[in-house]
Amino acid sequence: MKINKVGVLGAGTMGAGIAQVAAQNGHEVVLVDTNQAMLDKAEASYQVIFAKLVEKGKLSKEETQEIQARINYSTAVTSFSGADLVIEAIIENIEIKNLVFKQIEEVVSKNCIIASNTSSLSIASIAASLNDPSRCLGIHFFNPAPLMPLVEIIPAVQTSGTILKTAKEVIESWNKIACIAKDTPGFIVNRVARPFYGEALKIYEEGVADFATIDWAMTHIGGFRMGPFTLMDYIGNDINYTVTETVFEAFYYDPRFRPSFTQKRHKEAGYLGRKTKRGFYNYSEGAELPKPTENEQSGKEIFERILVMLINEAIDAVFLKIASVEDVDLAMTNGVNYPKGLLKWADELGLEYVLTKLENLFSEYGDDRYRPNPLLRRMVKESKTFY
Repeated sequence: MKINKVGVLGAGTMGAGIAQVAAQNGHEVVLVDTNQAMLDKAEASYQVIFAKLVEKGKLSKEETQEIQARINYSTAVTSFSGADLVIEAIIENIEIKNLVFKQIEEVVSKNCIIASNTSSLSIASIAASLNDPSRCLGIHFFNPAPLMPLVEIIPAVQTSGTILKTAKEVIESWNKIACIAKDTPGFIVNRVARPFYGEALKIYEEGVADFATIDWAMTHIGGFRMGPFTLMDYIGNDINYTVTETVFEAFYYDPRFRPSFTQKRHKEAGYLGRKTKRGFYNYSEGAELPKPTENEQSGKEIFERILVMLINEAIDAVFLKIASVEDVDLAMTNGVNYPKGLLKWADELGLEYVLTKLENLFSEYGDDRYRPNPLLRRMVKESKTFY
């Protein structure tokens, strides 16, 4: 199936970014939003974005004009008529998504693929709203969509194999890294990454170290681009906490995904991060960021405690067939810029070492969040590695 016309529903940051990617790859695009002001904002943002690309020599002025000419704007869902692929990128509300998916199906052809950019909602539930659920799947971009290389592709139990194959081919033709994920809460990245935040918060709540020291341990010793508290402030404590809470509930309150009262209180206080000038850190003009306690030994212990929790979650994703070993590592390095694939990292540390660290934590706390995955135990017993 050839994809010519691409529709995008939602002209926010993500929707506008997806529309840009499609247009830059030669597709006719229609960007739909019921709010004309959002469409005007998206169109204005393209002027700035493409001017910078011309300035940097990445595109010619003529090329940017051609790209922008391929993007059409509309406030009507009926404008998706003739589209071969429609990607929804609106509010994370299942009732609203189900409503708009029904509206989209009424105006597109029977061969049109209808996809959701949801980061955590059930694709099966969204697909069930359609008369033909086999045409539906998840196509989850990361922000900013034009720059981030990863796209998670999530087939529902109803999705046809042909639709999945076509969607993967299209995304890869857009020079993206397409990882296939099972339709489970958080898919790959938002599921596997939870301990990066959750265990850091727990370490703080125990009084082991302050925000700055934990961040220092993860960046200076671990090689991560941002520490967990800096990153939560960047994402927004309201957004990050809500994702954690959603995943926790969706996994039937599994303690591995338990939210933190520290983050909840920051959210309730309006300390949302950079966007409110106050989060775990103070970003007000003239405010100084706190200095970490730079102790290599204790920093290594903090880093490894968080790392083995991340590795255990990555192993669980493989154990439960959420994604392949290769796709889990691709997702974490390209979706959230981890310095190494977690399963490759596990091999380097030694699976027996990882298992021992987890068993020690489980023995100390008696908390199921630290229970080592059965696949990890099995691989240690059989002296196997992931690569």
